[in-house]
Amino acid sequence: MAGGLVALLDDVATLARAAAASVDDIGLAAGRASAKAAGVVVDDTAVTPQYVHGLAAEREIPIIKRIAKGSLRNKLLILLPAVLLLSQFLPWLLTPILMIGGAYLCYEGAEKVWHKLRGGHDDHAAGEETLPDEDTIVSGAVRTDFILSAEIMVISLNEVVDEGFWSRAVILAVVAVGITILVYGVVGLIVKMDDVGLRLSERPGKVVARLGHGMVKAMPRLLAIITVIGTAAMLWVGGHILLVGSDELGLHVVYGAVHQLEEAAHEATGALGGVVRWLVNTLASALVGLVVGALIVLVMNLTVHRRKASASH
Repeated sequence: MAGGLVALLDDVATLARAAAASVDDIGLAAGRASAKAAGVVVDDTAVTPQYVHGLAAEREIPIIKRIAKGSLRNKLLILLPAVLLLSQFLPWLLTPILMIGGAYLCYEGAEKVWHKLRGGHDDHAAGEETLPDEDTIVSGAVRTDFILSAEIMVISLNEVVDEGFWSRAVILAVVAVGITILVYGVVGLIVKMDDVGLRLSERPGKVVARLGHGMVKAMPRLLAIITVIGTAAMLWVGGHILLVGSDELGLHVVYGAVHQLEEAAHEATGALGGVVRWLVNTLASALVGLVVGALIVLVMNLTVHRRKASASH
């Protein structure tokens, strides 16, 4: 009896260790997949505060919660089943679809650069005086989130495509929930930062008041910094997706040239070789993203945008 109990406890301990190892593997895989989606995540964080800009302070957090719920529905109920079925039955489509998403990221990044170079102002500014109702704001934000979430899910899937079906499902669900909480948690902090700063500035005490004024003044700068980082990350991630994807499809020229440049930089910099190689790859990916994105912006301006401008007149 005692021997049987010991054997049972030993089996339970073995299962517990296996479960712990499995959870650890899922966590590592989810972290790796999330890191690859960094460009889209930063862009999502930069875009969302614009939807609540100008609204009453007490309505900002409720609207962000509604957008976050819509984002979770996008990821878990629509995109997760879609990418899982795709990876299971049509895995050869993943690379082309991923490259289309990468090209879209390049286009978004290059368009932001072009808009900045032209000295353009935020398109949302024109509508500040006549803000739409909350349902319209939420539905518009959730539609935009769907595109960004689709890119996040496909990029993440590409990192764990070699895992088993159920492992992929769990990892992608973890990524979906984790990224949504991260993005909209940060967005909530950002949009309330000026309100907190304003309250602190009204309290007695020079140090507290100065801190409050600093937070209020820092808000526009913080959003500007996030936008710049998001643009750079989109170009980097999009360009890297196109580089790797073209190599997988048999077009080795550009990827091979970047790889040779990486190796040369690695050998020439000794102990710093690993960091320098990563920097070379990142800069090359961003340059590819900028070139491809600029070409798409040019085509769009000569076709779609020109037709829209003609129709409006």
